[in-house]
Amino acid sequence: MARVGVFVCSCGANIADFIDVDAVVHETKKIREVELAVNYRYFCSAPGQSLIRDAITAHRLTSIVVAACSPRMHETTFQKAALEAGMNPYLVEIANIREHSSWVHQNDKTKATLKACDLIRMAVAKSTANEKLHEITVPVSDRALVIGGGIAGIQAALDIANARHPVVLVERQSSIGGRMAQLDETFPTLDCSQCILTPKMVEVARNPYIELIPYAEVVELNGFVGNFKVKIKKKPSYVDFSTCTGCGACTQKCPVKVKNEFNLGHDTRKAIYSPFPQAVPSKPVIDPDACLMITKGKCGLCSKVCEKGSIKYDMKEEIVEREIGAVVVATGYDLFDARSYEEYGVGRYKDVITSLEFERMVSASGPTNGVPIRPSDGEIPKSVVFIKCVGSRDESKGYPYCSKICCMYTAKHAMLLHHKVPDSQSFIFYMDIRAAGKGYEEFVKRVQTETGVVYLRGRVGKIYKRGKKLIVRGEDSQIGQAVEVEADLVVLATAIKSFHDSVDLARILGISYDQHGFFSEAHPKLRPVETSKAGIYLAGCSQAPKDIPETVAQASACAAKVCGLLAADVLKKDPLIAKIVRENCSGCRNCIKLCPYQAISTEEIPDGHNSKITRVIAKINEGLCQGCGACVSGCRSTAINLCGATDRQIVNQVNSI
Repeated sequence: MARVGVFVCSCGANIADFIDVDAVVHETKKIREVELAVNYRYFCSAPGQSLIRDAITAHRLTSIVVAACSPRMHETTFQKAALEAGMNPYLVEIANIREHSSWVHQNDKTKATLKACDLIRMAVAKSTANEKLHEITVPVSDRALVIGGGIAGIQAALDIANARHPVVLVERQSSIGGRMAQLDETFPTLDCSQCILTPKMVEVARNPYIELIPYAEVVELNGFVGNFKVKIKKKPSYVDFSTCTGCGACTQKCPVKVKNEFNLGHDTRKAIYSPFPQAVPSKPVIDPDACLMITKGKCGLCSKVCEKGSIKYDMKEEIVEREIGAVVVATGYDLFDARSYEEYGVGRYKDVITSLEFERMVSASGPTNGVPIRPSDGEIPKSVVFIKCVGSRDESKGYPYCSKICCMYTAKHAMLLHHKVPDSQSFIFYMDIRAAGKGYEEFVKRVQTETGVVYLRGRVGKIYKRGKKLIVRGEDSQIGQAVEVEADLVVLATAIKSFHDSVDLARILGISYDQHGFFSEAHPKLRPVETSKAGIYLAGCSQAPKDIPETVAQASACAAKVCGLLAADVLKKDPLIAKIVRENCSGCRNCIKLCPYQAISTEEIPDGHNSKITRVIAKINEGLCQGCGACVSGCRSTAINLCGATDRQIVNQVNSI
């Protein structure tokens, strides 16, 4: 016979101010299966949990119902208390009378009370059909995969490797470093970007626990948390990295020159090249679209000068497979294409450039050796206009969000211009200034004080040419009138957007993404680095725009999660998954099509007593199943039950009200 204990929490004023808790307890005691019903101010507190443990023992309760807040908040707390009292934790039921009653019915205490009574009645009815369940254990592969070799991927890989867990770091380009490698200095301290990044890049290459796979992409991921199998496509580099010494003789002799994408096309590179001087690995790759030997069968100079014989024109792409336990996604971002702002003359006027182009100009390793110039004539600009929020916060362009770092790097650019061209004058058109990081507001004020930059609050409506000058026409809302600024150079702070193939990668990994293509976290506050798929974590701008300190912090948070997961030999997970009722299954395979986690396959079992005759039935992979219930609702043979939400439990709830 069921002996149910009901514990109604006042939750301070959260519940007690909007629900008559005493009336709820009084009504609950009338339910036949209820052995005990009590109220306490905070059942989640240590004394409250002690009351629950004592009651389970003293009243020999067969199950309990805690009427309190969301199970997301404290279900684990009450399950632990029950377990300590000798009760199976899955005999604990939560009636959410806070979010589902008091918080949403604050204007009608009577109806909120009646609804709370109904919620408890349903929970009691369900608890009488609850079964003892036990955690599922699955083995864990002690290796992590990090996708993306920017600062986020580098930090995550190093943290995991330093905890002595093997890491596979996959980078799409021929070198790690990402966007940070293209920067000159970083705000607000104006540290040399390469000076703080390069040591970490070298550390990645030297770390014995990190397997670096550059010039590669993840093309397939199967399995489940702790037991993933990944397929990685290595693009042909046409250079044998195992023998190449990175001497550079091949690059010097190559006769082909093409636009250098690392410097945004402002200079050229060879057909065989390293993207930048500090590249890791420090080995060149061949651009197959530019190489004369690959496209026309002529030349071969790089092969002739290579003393190690490392040039391999017949190299093919290769698929490598690894078994891994967890994944960190750190794929970075792309920049908004400002050409859609026709009124700014992007592509029409050479002297209208993006912020990243300006960044490469002022970099000592950039196309102009650190000197900002006008692309149209090579002259040093004396009047420069910076325009913020180009793409960002513009719903007409499909990017209503703030890109977060533009205010700061635009201020930094004004400072760098002042350092490089002391007699220059900067103008910044802005909507508002967002400088929320440590030392950020102070940096903006320092820039204003030291450089004499003029901030003009308003949007730019048009840019047109007058002789050699660009005329920037906008508004200054502070004085309430239109303004025109004569500029030698215009720099656009373009929006950060999701990586161009992020949606494809999300489908490969089986994770969700938002309307802008950024990967979605499991919970914005409580699980900010986790995804909806167990074992896959998010770092850096793959999840949303962010600055370097926040990116590094998030990468380390991912690493901590991964290390915690990989530290165990086996992984424990909730048993609230689907189960096959073998005698009912007809083998129609409809559930396989419905499962979003690829958790269902088939198996052959003896058909009756004759072992020679077999039939096909569905089989659940306990590690993959997430208990979503899609297969249950789609099974025509009623051959699948969902633990924790069986037909009997649900019918009991319905009948109770």
